[in-house]
Amino acid sequence: MDDTSDPIVLARLAQHKAIHRRRRNASRKLKGHAVTDDLPRLSPSQRRGRTAEERAAAHVEASGAMLLGRNLSCRLGEIDLICQDGAVLVFIEVRQRHNSRFGGAAASVDTMKRQRLVRAARYFLPILTQRYFRGVTPRCRFDVIAIDSLNLDWIKSAFEAMR
Repeated sequence: MDDTSDPIVLARLAQHKAIHRRRRNASRKLKGHAVTDDLPRLSPSQRRGRTAEERAAAHVEASGAMLLGRNLSCRLGEIDLICQDGAVLVFIEVRQRHNSRFGGAAASVDTMKRQRLVRAARYFLPILTQRYFRGVTPRCRFDVIAIDSLNLDWIKSAFEAMR
């Protein structure tokens, strides 16, 4: 009987090939070669979100504001973009929607989302104040960049911090 037709033998051969391939990729990684298997896998919606944030960041910088940070997160929430617009520290939420059936991108920033943004901003404010404003607390603003289909709308002072 031929060993190559036995399913158990074929399964063992496949396992050995997989082990060899993993070891080879691991050694390439150590030598500085790019290994595509180790790249983070993003879902299609995560890729669209990242693209929207990159587009918003480019728009912010093109308008003359200085980008200070991206995707700052803590247990209280996440802030997509932080920039300095003159003497004002701006916290920006980026939202994208392909259709306005449920109110569009700007309408998706509801009360709960605003509260999370304000909490996260309060958490990061002392750090940002020390790093960029020499310890003097700057005036702060909350903006929303809404991307509906291809239209980008920067809504400055979209909401106020709640006490």
